[in-house]
Amino acid sequence: MPLHVPPAPAPALRSVITALGSPTAVREARTSALRSTQGPATPELPLPVHVLDGITATGPATTRLAGWRFLIRCGDRAVAAAETRLTPDGWAFSHFFEGPYITSTERALRQAETMQAPYQPRLLSIPGLYMLALWLHGDIAADASAGHPEPTDLLVPLAPAPPGIAAHRPHQAADLLSVLTRRVTRAPLLGSPA
Repeated sequence: MPLHVPPAPAPALRSVITALGSPTAVREARTSALRSTQGPATPELPLPVHVLDGITATGPATTRLAGWRFLIRCGDRAVAAAETRLTPDGWAFSHFFEGPYITSTERALRQAETMQAPYQPRLLSIPGLYMLALWLHGDIAADASAGHPEPTDLLVPLAPAPPGIAAHRPHQAADLLSVLTRRVTRAPLLGSPA
């Protein structure tokens, strides 16, 4: 079943295209792969990035939209990503980056394409565990900038995943969030700093 990739806000896409066309932005990017590309670089696969804040013993408290991420493709592969963020003046380019989450995101999206049910792909950042997951939302018509993982949504941890959590293994959101809640709220060991 094909994924239903939500459209990014037009100003977010324009800001990335403008940054890609700016020799200064590309030259100052901390992405050697982007600086050394031959040929045109294009932003693809816009994914809303949601942050899971305030995990407590009763579970995750809030999810908020932090930005939109675009994979930057040059030729047949993604060489970097661009992130945008919402400012008081609207959507603006934030930064380029590279690293293991680029290839891990591509792999997880290819994996999701083979699933039977349709999904809306999003990214879910869990800062308390230094974790990023592909969030496959079951409501493909939902507003991609809002919402919270539904119990039956799928979460696919991206590599590198925290110890003990297998990367690229889909989990129902209710199951994985339960495990993550226990990890984040685990009581400190005796004699360890509070």
